[in-house]
Amino acid sequence: MNKVINVAIDGPAGAGKSTISKAAAAKLGYIYIDTGALYRTVGLNALRKGADVKDAESVVSTLTDDLKIELKFIDGEQRMFLCGEDVSKEIRTPEASMAASAVSAVPEVRKYLFDLQKNLAASNNCIMDGRDIGTVVLPDADVKIFLTASPEARAKRRHLELTEKGIETKYDDVLADMIERDYNDSHRAIAPLKKADDAVLADTSDINLEESIELIISIIEGKI
Repeated sequence: MNKVINVAIDGPAGAGKSTISKAAAAKLGYIYIDTGALYRTVGLNALRKGADVKDAESVVSTLTDDLKIELKFIDGEQRMFLCGEDVSKEIRTPEASMAASAVSAVPEVRKYLFDLQKNLAASNNCIMDGRDIGTVVLPDADVKIFLTASPEARAKRRHLELTEKGIETKYDDVLADMIERDYNDSHRAIAPLKKADDAVLADTSDINLEESIELIISIIEGKI
């Protein structure tokens, strides 16, 4: 049996981790695992249940026995299901993004999702992205990359993405949310966002999407 190859890609909100990782995985024949979608789904569940996502006890109260979060690959695309409902679109709103950032600071939430992430990686050649993949979830990953870009570049891309999806928002609001998420993610007590010591830094501020994808593929191929 051939050794499973795991690639860990970490970085701040809006760095393009999902888009770049998904494209790179497709070209390499790996599966793509978007761990941020897991936290978004937990956050969406908390919002729907009326929980205060900034209050740990309130968030933990939503992790009930009947809570069922599933990550499925349908026609090669990752889809998120919450208690049987496909919420892949609903978890991409700004509200779900902020909820994800808040609930990800809760130790019980990270513990709840940890085994799911580990099991997926153990049985698949994969690219897994998130905030703490190379530092906590997959510390022994074959390749670790810290993907980043300036807050302004990330906010511009996210604003365009939301606009194309028909979600009305202002660039200044997106930038403010981005800066707030950066602070929250890097200052939380549990598994804060940071570059793993052995991760390769990839800054995409001044390159386009296709160039970013090729950069990531070249880093991966250079390591394996």
